[in-house]
Order: sequence, then C-alpha cells, then structure tokens
Amino acid sequence: MKKWSLYTSKEIKPAGWLKKQLELQASALSGNLHKIWPDVRDSKWIGGTAEGWERVPYWLDGFIPMAYLLEDESLISTAKKYMDAIISFQKPDGWLCPCEDDRRPFYDTWAVLLLAKVLTVYYQCSGEEKIIKVLYDMLKNYHGLLKDGTVKLFDWGKYRWYEGFIAIEFLYGKCGEEWLLDLAKILKEQGMDYDTVTDQWVRPLNKWTFDTHIVNLAMMLKSEAVSCDLLGEEYTDKAQYYYDILNKYNGMPAGTFTGDECLSGISPIQGAELCSVVELMYCYELLYAYTGDKKWAEKLETLAFNALPAAISDDMWAHQYVQQSNQIACIRFPGKSVFRTNNSEAHLFGLEPNYGCCTANFSQGWPKLALSAFMFRGDKVISAFPVPSTLNTDAVSISLETDYPFENTFKYTVKAVKDTTLVLRVPTFASDYLVNGEKVWVEEVSVPVKAGETKVLDVSFTATPVIEKRPLDLNAVRYGSLLFALPIKYDTVIKEYERDGVERKFPYCDYEYHPQSKWNYGFADTVLSVEQRKVSDIPFSSVNPPLVIKAFVKEIEWGYADGYETVCAKVPESVKAIGERQQVELYPYGCAKLRMTELPFAEE
Repeated sequence: MKKWSLYTSKEIKPAGWLKKQLELQASALSGNLHKIWPDVRDSKWIGGTAEGWERVPYWLDGFIPMAYLLEDESLISTAKKYMDAIISFQKPDGWLCPCEDDRRPFYDTWAVLLLAKVLTVYYQCSGEEKIIKVLYDMLKNYHGLLKDGTVKLFDWGKYRWYEGFIAIEFLYGKCGEEWLLDLAKILKEQGMDYDTVTDQWVRPLNKWTFDTHIVNLAMMLKSEAVSCDLLGEEYTDKAQYYYDILNKYNGMPAGTFTGDECLSGISPIQGAELCSVVELMYCYELLYAYTGDKKWAEKLETLAFNALPAAISDDMWAHQYVQQSNQIACIRFPGKSVFRTNNSEAHLFGLEPNYGCCTANFSQGWPKLALSAFMFRGDKVISAFPVPSTLNTDAVSISLETDYPFENTFKYTVKAVKDTTLVLRVPTFASDYLVNGEKVWVEEVSVPVKAGETKVLDVSFTATPVIEKRPLDLNAVRYGSLLFALPIKYDTVIKEYERDGVERKFPYCDYEYHPQSKWNYGFADTVLSVEQRKVSDIPFSSVNPPLVIKAFVKEIEWGYADGYETVCAKVPESVKAIGERQQVELYPYGCAKLRMTELPFAEE
C-alpha cells in the first residue's frame, strides 16, 4: 500500500470555522469533564475510586490533541497532569492499568489496547521521550502475559484486537524488535474473525451481541489496513466488503450505520450511537492514510460534516447517545423504548444519556479530523480533507482559507523551503474544478513548488444538489458532502437532577427538545436551490445555518409509530397530499437537531 503519513499537532493547526469548533468543544463538556464528571474527575486511573477502565483513556484520546491543536496551556497542563498520574502507577513489570495483580486474568484488556493508543497520541503531541519507555514496558509486559496464557483476549478486547496495532506499529518503527511482531500475531489469533459473523448483520434483532455491536463494527473496518503490514499479509480491501454489507442492511444517509446499540436495520427512526460516529471517522482517516483511496476520504467528509455535529448541542455542553434520521422529538419515552437495546432516554441531549462511554469518547471527532487535514509521503503533501487549517514543517508552509463544506472555494498559499508537491484531491461530486481559473480533468491535481518559491492557488468547483433514493420509497437531499433535512422548531426543557451520585446541573444537565412545527411532509417536486449564508461563531448552528436548500413540499398523513406520540412512523401511513405546495428551507443535517431527513414524494 502507498501510505500517507500523518503530521503532528505541532505542524498542523486548525483555522477558520474548524478552529471555532474546537474552541467551542474546549469551552464546553470536553474541556470540563475533569471538573464535573466523577468517571474522569475521580477515576481509578489517577488514584480515585471511580471507573478504571475505558472512560479516562477515551476522554484523553480526544482531549490531548484538542489541547495541543489549540495551544491552550491550561488544557495542556491538565493533559500532562492526567498522563503523569497514570504513568506514576505503572508497576515494575510494566503493567499500567488500575487492576490488582491477582485480578489481571479477569480484567478486559481492551483498556490496555486503548491506553496504548492514547500514549502514542500523547507522545506525538507532547514529544515527551519518557512516553516511549512507558509504552515499551507496558506492551512488553502485555506480550509476556498473552504469551504465557496469564491473560487472554475476551469480550471487548477480543472484538477490538486491532486497536493495539496503532501503538505496535509506532513502537516497532522506533525499536524494530521482533517481539512486537509476535504480539501482533497473538492479538490477531485471539481476536474476533469478523468473516464468521457477517450473516448476522443482515437481519437486526432486539438482542445485544458483541457480533453486531455498532462500535465494534465501526472500529473494525480499519482492521486489515492497520494490521496487514505487521502481519506480513496482503491487503485485500476487506473494509469495502464489510462496508457494503453494513450499508445495504443498516445504512443511514448521514454516512454511518444504525446501531442502538447493536445493528438496527434501515428504518429512519432507529438510532446511531455517537461512539460509532467518531470511531468510524477515525477508521476512515486511517483507511485513507493507509490506502490513498479517496472513497474513504469522501465517506469521512459525509460522516464528519453531518452525523457528528447532529448529535451534539450548539454549545457542545450536551450530546445524544443515539441520533435518528427522522427525529421529530427528543423526549424521554414514557414506557418501552423505540430503540432495540437502548433505554428510553438514549436520544436526549445531556451529560451521559443511556451510557457514559459517548460522554468520554465523542471528544476525538473534531481534533482527529483536524490532524488529518494534510498528510505527506516523501516530498508530496496532500490536502486530504480541505478544512481551514495551516501546515508548518521544515520543508513547507501551507495555509488553506476556506469555508468548505459550506462553500466550494479554497485559497492555498504554499511557501516551500524544500522542493514540494502539493496534491489536491478532486471530489467525485465536483464539476468545473478550477485551479487559478483553469479547468482540470484529473482525480488528483499535483502542483510542484520549488524551494524558495511561493505559490497561491485559487481553487473552486461546482456541486449540484440532488435528491437521492433511500430504502422504503424514501428520499434524501445531498449537496456535495452535506446532507440536508427539514428542520423542526422546538422548545427546550431543562432537566436538572442527580442519579447514582452524578449531578446534572446547567449547562451539563439533560435537555428535552419538544417539537413546535409541522414535520409531516413529502417532496412536491425535484426543484432545489441553494442559498449561501454566513458561517457564524457556531459553525453548525441550529438557528443560523451557513447555507440552506429551498425545496417544495406538501403535507401528507404521515402518522406516528405504533404506541408512540413522539416518534414518527417508520414510513408514512399515506403519501397522498393533504395540503398545498409550499416552499421550505432545508438545513444541513448537522444543524437540524429535530428533523425529517428521509421523505417520500407526495402524490396528488
């Protein structure tokens, strides 16, 4: 495979709307969990009594790059405090997790794999050399315990074996020792073979299983790409094979798969877990870096610009555990949950609706996207994900000014210290792709810049809004990487309370969204028009969207899901029009917290 390598947070910095997004995140839940949430504030990882497994590593996996990308000294100090505390508890034999020695065989070592990834991220951001020895000792100990049978992969570790390969590859590049290759082999041998369970992805059940757990599957797509070189195996693009099955039977228009918590089919009222969104983003980032195949880049854009912001409140103090494509209300169900294996509050915006894993884990989404903006291979630099950002290395400095994906214009300023070639990825949905006024017809544009030279590139392309067919005779509107939905106005009801020792207090309380406008529409025709607006200080604002698409609709008798007053029916009861043709504004999906995304065509 022709790999692209990732830059560090010292070299890449967010700019424009992306920096605003990270600043919002840092000022809200992600940047304050260590002050307000027991599972991070009082974790066993730092000597406390609260959860000592995945939640602190999950949080640090996003908090660390966020802190360093923003160059925020307070956040960096907090990251260092947590990492130093964790490291201080490392045992003489290298074991690092908060677990008594005699309990190691019963401790799910998914936490070891996750922490190894966090240590790698921390080293790449901080440059602290001591981290290499900490990681070396931890993985060496882990290899020994697996080798002699003291510990074995089971449960989450068994299904997430490939997560450890990020750190193994990093460390192997540092020391090249053969035991790391043996560790990789053992993990693969003890890990889950997903080829044996693909038949279970076809027909979703109201049953919790590891085989169909959406976060396992979202992580799993990168397994072959990150492991094949270390295992000496040929890459076969198994990710595409898995993706095709998952998407056919469980795909959502926002670029993810239903899973609440396990695969849930193609119904627009089933949910997608936020953990699966950010893990799938990370998968696509690595799949593109490892393979250079732009299909993964385009899948990432769809996911990042739609599913991620949709599940987080405007101020980023609250998030959903699961989001629905057709989400007419976010109100706690009075009885049985509509979700297959999630409870009746999983779709609320709050501190930790349903489970707290997403509370800790969603932080990685935006920072890791920012770190993937530019990648390199030799003297080539690719604008992998053209979000506003800057790159500064010993070889080249690049600034990218753009409001993409909200508009399709880009200004690159490239100052080369050494001979450099800037590569631009041309989207498949782009037409009239122009570089300094000249139309290009290739999939990638290569622009050489000689040492000492400065080049300014004005790039633009045209995209056309389209109505795409969805299952169940429904349809969705797409414009480039953005999905659009009919927004539903709502009133917010604040829920402050304490449960199991965890306080929900404004602004980190729970929120119900009660609908205040009609949602029972079908498309009246295929006429669509784009109206550009301005990107505000809240890029994915639910009240000031940066652009809208105007469409024509008619009211229909849609109806509610059987037994519910706050969930629309899976499909309309009737598509016969009961109202006159009217024009509405569709919002970017990530801006529309209550929405109808998949609509039928109304009939006369």
